[in-house]
Amino acid sequence: MIRLFALAAITLSAPLAARDSLGVYDGWAAFKDASPARCYAIAKAQGKPAAPAYATVSNWPDRKVRGALHLVLSREVAEKAAVRLAVGGKRFTLVAKGRNAWAKDVRDDAAIIAALRGASRMSVSASSAKGGTFTDRYALAGAATAMDAATVACAGRR
Repeated sequence: MIRLFALAAITLSAPLAARDSLGVYDGWAAFKDASPARCYAIAKAQGKPAAPAYATVSNWPDRKVRGALHLVLSREVAEKAAVRLAVGGKRFTLVAKGRNAWAKDVRDDAAIIAALRGASRMSVSASSAKGGTFTDRYALAGAATAMDAATVACAGRR
């Protein structure tokens, strides 16, 4: 229950009344927003990052978007710095601006989501705008189930 409140607290981009909890699955949770229509899985970074950091995998049925990765990083990324995502044994380069990072295209989103389903850990590393490097780490237990719950919740809205 504490995880649910912690995850809900970091997703306050819309009124709580518009958000439906779809469940908590280990370190991941799934939610559905009514307007704009969005269903997503979310996890908070492990440890004590410099600022709240989290990963989401979202479905936006009205925009025909399914399985889009978005990371809010614990630090602002240095301009033109590479942002590297490691999921199990797979490596990806992300696009970043400020503290936000995304897959570079739909193909990478799909590859990342497939990797998330088979791995136990994920990390994202980059150079900080204030100097040095940082890494945000995530446990992936429950990620596949949370992503499935989000996908099913938005399936009827296509």
